Amino acid sequence: MRILILTHRAPFPQNGGYPIVVGNTIKGFIGLGHDVTLISLNVKKNSAPRERDELLDKINYTEYDIDTRVTMIEAVSNLFTNNSYNIDKYYNAGFEKLLQKNLQENQYDIIQLEGIFVAPYLGVIRRNSKAKVIFRAHNIEHQVWQKLAQQKSDPFKRWYLQLLARRIKNYELELLNKFDGMVVFTAQDKTSMLSFGTDIPLTVLPIGIDLSLYNPDYTKTDYPSLFFLGSLDWLPNREGIEWFIDNFHKDLTDGSLKAKFYVAGHNIPERFDDYEVLGKVFIHGEVDDALEFVNSKSIMIVPLLSGGGMRVKIVEGMAMEKCIISTSLGAEGINIENGNNIIIANNLDEFYEAVKKCITDEHFCREIGRNARKLIEEQHDVNAVTRQLADFYKSIA
Repeated sequence: MRILILTHRAPFPQNGGYPIVVGNTIKGFIGLGHDVTLISLNVKKNSAPRERDELLDKINYTEYDIDTRVTMIEAVSNLFTNNSYNIDKYYNAGFEKLLQKNLQENQYDIIQLEGIFVAPYLGVIRRNSKAKVIFRAHNIEHQVWQKLAQQKSDPFKRWYLQLLARRIKNYELELLNKFDGMVVFTAQDKTSMLSFGTDIPLTVLPIGIDLSLYNPDYTKTDYPSLFFLGSLDWLPNREGIEWFIDNFHKDLTDGSLKAKFYVAGHNIPERFDDYEVLGKVFIHGEVDDALEFVNSKSIMIVPLLSGGGMRVKIVEGMAMEKCIISTSLGAEGINIENGNNIIIANNLDEFYEAVKKCITDEHFCREIGRNARKLIEEQHDVNAVTRQLADFYKSIA
């Protein structure tokens, strides 16, 4: 098949959830012998120089820079419309012309839209291509904003987030049956989509990873050590880690939880430096090698309070045989078994007891990690997942 993939951000380097999912999918398609074209919007904040990814030599790739920053005037004026600027800011007339030209010059069997933010280009796709258009929902976006709103005590912030959620929901519901097929990562998202009235072909396929890249080495792991790894420009991540640090900072630095704690990821606000305590709490920012960082620590913290879809970092952490403490929401969609291949903690007391247990019982941590790896090997191998995805496309085409 000839497959065109559209993304709202350049998936290079593959150092975050969205880029990893896109990159692994492309690798899987190439391994199956399919011809892949990737066209990506690239927001200016992701325009820093980077090493060339070898995957680029195996695909047809076009990248188009846009600026998604919204001025205060634009944000205020948007309040008096029914549009969602979260989505509108990804529409660019120049990119639409580039896409139109590509569609007129090439014939595709499948056009895969990676998430809601490239949906504004569905019209130009339909006018210029007879390909089957597939929407892959990385999450249900309005549910993310609804859950964020529920966490806010400030009345204005709650109202504003609820407003954004309603507008995004209206947009998502209008789109549901305009595609030829839909792919979601979790059974929960499938249930939601069906409840909204989706009647196009719909399948659930989990995140797939290249297991050959995940090679845990316990001789390089510091026990006990806690860590969080994630991009903090995604609000659910920032909200969750702030909740954890605000509630456990004293226990970690001057209390009964005797373990070093590390925070790493993209776009960590400067104010997080105030959390650092010499020899106890470390704010790293972005790390050069994420898997090396994960391997060097023993216990992964995923205190997600809002969000949706399946968390790539948990799948990767399980592949690295990490003992993971997560909320139920954070581990959504993964076939976990609490106490066997992960530890679920949904409130302060449960998190405290889970951390205390893990930092004092290394054998328990390793057993959780080994079972986690088995689950990923059985259900998240990228080759098997992508083969199922290709079969789904063939059934539609």
